[in-house]
Formats: sequence, structure tokens, C-alpha cells
Amino acid sequence: MINSDRLLFILQKLYGSSTAVSTLQSLNAKVDNYRQKIAAQSSIGVNLTEQDVMLITYGNQVREDGIPPLRALADFCLRHLEGTVNCLHVLPFYPFSSDDGFSVKDFRQVSPELGTWEDIGWLKANFHLMFDAVINHASAQGGWFKAFLRNEEPYRDYFIVVDKDVDLSKVVRPRALPLLHSFGEPPDDQLIWTTFSADQVDLNYRSPQVLLEIIDLLLYYISMGADFIRLDAVAYLWKEIGTPCIHLPQTHLVIQLFRAVLDDVAPQVKLITETNVPHKDNISYFGDGHNEAQLVYNFALPPLVLHTFYTGSAGQLSKWAGSINPPSGQVTFLNFLASHDGIGLNPVREILSDQAIDAMTQRVLMNGGLVSYKQNSDGTKSPYELNINYFDALSNPGRHESLEIQVDRFMAAQVIMLSLAGMPGIYFHSIFGSRGWLAGVEKTGNNRAINRQRFTVEEIERDLVDASSLRHKVFARYQALLRARMASQAFHPYGAQTILEYDDAVFAIVRRSPQAAETVLCIINVTDRSQTISLDLGNIFGFIHKEVDIVDLISGQRLLYEQTNSTLRLLPYQSCWLARKQDKATGH
Repeated sequence: MINSDRLLFILQKLYGSSTAVSTLQSLNAKVDNYRQKIAAQSSIGVNLTEQDVMLITYGNQVREDGIPPLRALADFCLRHLEGTVNCLHVLPFYPFSSDDGFSVKDFRQVSPELGTWEDIGWLKANFHLMFDAVINHASAQGGWFKAFLRNEEPYRDYFIVVDKDVDLSKVVRPRALPLLHSFGEPPDDQLIWTTFSADQVDLNYRSPQVLLEIIDLLLYYISMGADFIRLDAVAYLWKEIGTPCIHLPQTHLVIQLFRAVLDDVAPQVKLITETNVPHKDNISYFGDGHNEAQLVYNFALPPLVLHTFYTGSAGQLSKWAGSINPPSGQVTFLNFLASHDGIGLNPVREILSDQAIDAMTQRVLMNGGLVSYKQNSDGTKSPYELNINYFDALSNPGRHESLEIQVDRFMAAQVIMLSLAGMPGIYFHSIFGSRGWLAGVEKTGNNRAINRQRFTVEEIERDLVDASSLRHKVFARYQALLRARMASQAFHPYGAQTILEYDDAVFAIVRRSPQAAETVLCIINVTDRSQTISLDLGNIFGFIHKEVDIVDLISGQRLLYEQTNSTLRLLPYQSCWLARKQDKATGH
């Protein structure tokens, strides 16, 4: 039975004692309604290990004539990713009106343009799935909002009506767009809260009915095959006039309620929060390490890695990575460098200087990228997102470089991401070696379209068999990296990590499995020059013998060290994963 005392405590904090009791009764009824449906699915959820890798993709990322896009995606991924990727984050696949899926019109249906729930089941047969819970807002063209405008029950309280004289100056704005929009015809028009756009109308969690609706939705997603649930834009969930309306205590209470329900009904299903905010606020969504999200997007990582290669110095990255300390051994990061959105700058506002962020912004513009801005409380604007394909961000088109050195640099960045404690999240365009799509920006007027190009299966597979193509070079190396990573328990997402301080030209990290049975020394040269470093292998690997057999998991090269202190020479942008060679007979 679900912990009703805990739920009642949270509901009382949110709605007061009398409302909490009736809300809990309704909540228990919803949970009981789904309990057997979820229990009947033996494949729900995942216990994270080094074997788990997440691909981030749109449902219509690849097209094939005569096949629903979701089925085409399933077939393509099964052909090319089996043995290297086992989890798929299929970005919102519901009927939508804008924002490439994030203005949801119907939360319980699959968009007919993509396929059906049967096609989602086809994906589920071969991959763990992450569903998007786009629960901060709903489409202005969706059924919920239309019913709200008609003043129908229970929807009349689903959205937030604001008086025109209310002072909202303290509200944190993520984008340079109006916070309120007017809906309806005068004199009955109303100002409604719209954090992200006029087509994305914020839900009113001050109404218990909204909370119950969303919990029902999360349980429905699990019953339809969700192993991970991504809480989109969750930092803005609760609105309280006179506050910044971001990271409010009530928002954390709502997430704790979600977690308590899922721990009872589907304990192996993982919640992951999407909060593109400064790092210290981002990690607050771990809660105490047991009561909120099991995973948090590592939003500071993409701009920090970019800064590292722009400056040729891993110093700032090493300092930050050394300070990461999740609140328990049961939570971890989703590490990523690229996604369907741009490279957020807010996560590093308190890590990098304004000068460093400005320099990074100018470099992205020089590399053919774009910049998106947010509105500040004083009326000014500042850059909040860099819009550029990650490969292009690392390769200045004005420099005369070989394709090989560009690929080396790009893969070195990926190795940093793959080396850190956590679960890797890899965007489709990164693993398959895509470039930016400026034509998409011109076509849509949306800066984010630069990294959202769709393809036919034939287009990609033609490049994948061409050994001279960028796509082939990146994908082949990515596959090899993922296989090498999966082969070592040292890369377990809950394993330990220790940052080593060598020369700033290299990023060095020691990874150890949870029981410390396996150790890997990860070293990445972040410069375009060869580097030679001294290694205290005896201290790292804990051996006292005069000779020890070391293998680089990336290249497969075996290195026999005759003393505990040795030197290693790294070529420009070279990466090594050094481990003691395991004796097949003894495991030592």
C-alpha cells in the first residue's frame, strides 16, 4: 500500500488540511486503477549500469516510404545501434501545434503523422524508452484549453488567469517573450500565464484537479511502456505571485509526490528533471538523494566542454567536475553535449566569468552559429542559448584543418562526456555525424532548427557506407567508444570518480566501479598539440609489482610499464582509457 501519511503531508503543504484529505482519496483511486496494469508489464523500468546509453531523437528523425516514422526509426535503430545503445528518448510524439512537439494538444495520443501506440510498442520491444511529460504547459489549441475558454468543468481552473494590475516584475523569464497573453473576445477576454509562448499555456497546479490529472497521465505513460519520464521545464511548475516563480518549494513538493507514487507503483521507473538553470539550482532536483529525481540533466557540461576546447585548458572543467557531489549513491546525471535545444549558458553563469561566456558566444557566431536571448528584469537582454550543431561549434570554418583533426577534436569532447559518472545521453546528430542546418532556420524562423534536420533512411545509410564521409568517421568511432565503455564496470553510472590535476592541457579522471573492482584512468588531450604527462600508475591502480600490463580500452594498445611512475605521450586531441589488463582465468 502506498505511504498515505507521506502523501497526505505533502498535500497538506500544498492545499491545506481539508482539501488534502479528499485529494488523497482521489489519488489513491487513480493509483489503484493503474496498479495491475503496470504490474502486468514485466519489462517496465531499468536498473542503471554501464550498459545503458540513451539516444535522443525525434520520432520522425528518419523517414522511409510506406512506413510510419516511428516504425522507420525502430527499424533504423535496431539495424545500426544494437549492442551500443539500449535506451531511446523519443521527443514528444503526441499531437502538437508548435515548438516541434512541446505544445501538446492531446497528452494521451500518438500523433497520426508519426504512427500509433502500436509503433511505440515496436520501439519498446527493443529499447528502454523515455517519454516526455510536458506538464508545465499545454497547447492553446488543445482540448484542455478550449474547454477552459468555454468555462467547462473540470477545466475552468486548469490555467492561470492574471489581473492586469498584478505586479509580476519578480518573475524569472527564460525567454524574451511576453509572460501573459490575452485570450477570448472583449469584454470577456482574459490575461493568461504563458511562460514560453502564446501557444504554450501554463497549467495551474494550485488546483488539485490539475495535479490529479498529471499523476494520472504519468501512470498512463508507464502503463504504455515508459521506463524513464522526463519532466520538461519542471522548474517553473508552481506560480506564486510576488516570487520569481522558479524553483519554488511547492514545485519540489510536487516532484516528491510524483516520486512517492512511482516508488510504490513502478519503483524501477526513473524520473529525470529538465531544468536548464545554474548548476546549484539544477542539482537541487535530486532532493535529498532519495525523494525527488533519480537523474538530472547535466546542463553545465555542454558549455564547459566547449569552453575547454576553445581555450585549450581543462582547468575550469576539472575544478567544476571535482566539486560535483550528488547527495546519495542512488542518483546520477544524464551527461550530454548536444540535444534538440541549443547550448544553454545559464547553467555556467556562476562557473565561468561573463568575459568567458562572451568569448564563447563570439566564437560560436564566428563558427556559423546563432544566439538566442532572454529578457532580464531590468529590461535588457542577455544571451541564454547558443544555437549550433556541436560538431560545428568545435570546428571553425575559417581554419584550414583536415577532416581528421576536426573529427579527433569532436570525439575528444565526446570522450569527456562518456568518461564522467552518469548515464550518457547522445543526440542523434552527434552519433551520426551531422552538420548544422541553416536552411532550416531560414525555413522556420527558429534558431533551434539549426540542429533539428530530419533525413531519409537512404540519405544516412548512403553516407554510413562511405568510409571517406564525416558521418561514417564519427559513427564508426562512436560505436567503438561505446563498446569499450560498456565492457568496463568502472563506467557504472553510480561509480566513483576522482579528478586528477595534471597540466591544464589534459582532462584526467579516474573512474571506479561501485565495489572498486575495476578502475579506468581517462585522459583527454584538449589541445591541438602533443602533450607528455607523468603518471603515477601504482597509486592509481594499486599495484606494487615492478611490471604491470596496462591496456588502452580505446585503441586496444597494450602498454607494459616497468615502474610505477611512467610517462604518456598524447597526440593532439588523443584520448586514452587506461586499465589493468584482466587475466581471463583469474579476473585479476
